[in-house]
Formats: sequence, structure tokens, C-alpha cells
Amino acid sequence: MDKKLTKTDDVRLKNLSRAGRPAGIPNRSTTLAREAIAGFVDANAHKMQEWLEKVANGVQTDDGKWVVPPSPDKAFTMLQQVMEYHLPKLARQEVVGDEAKPIHYRFSWKK
Repeated sequence: MDKKLTKTDDVRLKNLSRAGRPAGIPNRSTTLAREAIAGFVDANAHKMQEWLEKVANGVQTDDGKWVVPPSPDKAFTMLQQVMEYHLPKLARQEVVGDEAKPIHYRFSWKK
């Protein structure tokens, strides 16, 4: 039994090949979420600096008791966590040469 495509089947196959998002175009939800986070960070940058300073320096009551003990390393970790969503990560790359043909680098300085 021969299978022949009709014109409507041909049109359907062409439409299926175009279905979905083209390569290289980011997901709309991801883009909106990143823009929202970036907007929040930009709008609250001055507040974030105060919050991080409070965490780094600590917060004391009037009688000298620590409400939040000083923790500069925690403040730095918090800053890194916020920046992770606002700045793109750079991928690490390793260049490895073959033992038979090692990679040679030539550096020169011109005056």
C-alpha cells in the first residue's frame, strides 16, 4: 500500500517543522524573571549596601548585646549570591595539548 501525502498533509508537516522557539532565543519566562531580579537589585542597591554593612559589622542593642554578630564572610557570601542572578557566569575552559604535539605559546612585548 503506497502512502501518498496530500497537500494538507504537506502543509501540516511544514508547520510542524517551524513549531517551537527558534534556537538562540531565550525562554520568555526566564527572561522576565531575570529582568525582575535585575530591577529589584537596581532599585534596592542602596538598601542592600546597608543590609550587607549590618551583617558585616553586626548590630548591637543600646546595652551592648549583639542582635546580629559581626560576620564579614557571611556578608560577602550574600553579595555573591545576589550577584549570581544579576551577572552572567563565565565558563571555565581548559586548553590541553597533545603530548606528541604540545601547545607552544609565544609572548612578545613591543616598545
